Amino acid sequence: MTNNFTGCWPVAPTPFKENEDLDLEGMKRVLDCMIDQKVDGICILANYSEQFLLSDDEREILTKLCIEHVAGKVPIIVTVSHFSTDIVFKRAKLAKDVGANMVMMMPPYHGALLKGNADQTFEQFRKVSEAGITIMVQDAPLSGVDLSVDLLVKMAKEIEHVKCFKIECAQAANKLRVLIDKGGSAVEGPFDGEEGITLFADLEAGAKGNMSSAMLPDLIGPLVKSYITGNKKEAENEYNRVLPLINYENRQCGFRATKTIFKEGGVIKSDVCRHPIPSLDENTKKGLLDLANNYDLIAMKWGL
Repeated sequence: MTNNFTGCWPVAPTPFKENEDLDLEGMKRVLDCMIDQKVDGICILANYSEQFLLSDDEREILTKLCIEHVAGKVPIIVTVSHFSTDIVFKRAKLAKDVGANMVMMMPPYHGALLKGNADQTFEQFRKVSEAGITIMVQDAPLSGVDLSVDLLVKMAKEIEHVKCFKIECAQAANKLRVLIDKGGSAVEGPFDGEEGITLFADLEAGAKGNMSSAMLPDLIGPLVKSYITGNKKEAENEYNRVLPLINYENRQCGFRATKTIFKEGGVIKSDVCRHPIPSLDENTKKGLLDLANNYDLIAMKWGL
């Protein structure tokens, strides 16, 4: 894998059958649709994949299935976050052994009160680096852990395989700007996250990549490329055009938006989420579909 950490690397949803069993054939269709969306990479087992509702056996099944099915068409990132350093390392080792290109991980946390301090976080990432696979640091509000810029720079400079940083905390653009300034060439892949809700500001701050949901990478990917290649006004105009849909996803739906769109477009048969996550209520779902119909989304027509 070349160090071309740019473009749009969205999160794949995990489809379930109506009885909440894994839909493995649906998973393959999800991946095929994403490849047709011209993504630059695919992230699996992330929070937007409902990773917190998957068993360890299911994680292994999905990891192997996704990597085998994609077969090198695009890079695969496997999310390996866990409070236990030993478990994170084993997940990363499995990902490496079966052909993943990168792992993504949050700092160690469990619930609202068990949080790794700076030294513990550094040591967990250092241990995972021993698996010999590129690491993306996910700086997300969900963990509740404050990852200071100084800590992130230290990780980038002193841990061999820490190369990418997905920044989706509050004031992400400023944090990206300072991280890139202090980290220099050690920060090889500064990424925007959180569905792209702050994407343009993050691009202006130096982000080179985006990790959105799989709902609209065919819209986000080209604008990221436009910005990076110097067509900033074109990127800004497209971002402003797409922003209402990004905003609706981010503020009203969360990860359920992609499943709604994928079911509507015939990619998957069911948009069910595992209990205790409810499906979108009908009014919110209608609002999403009505808005999405204003855009020519590949996912809305892929399986029809």
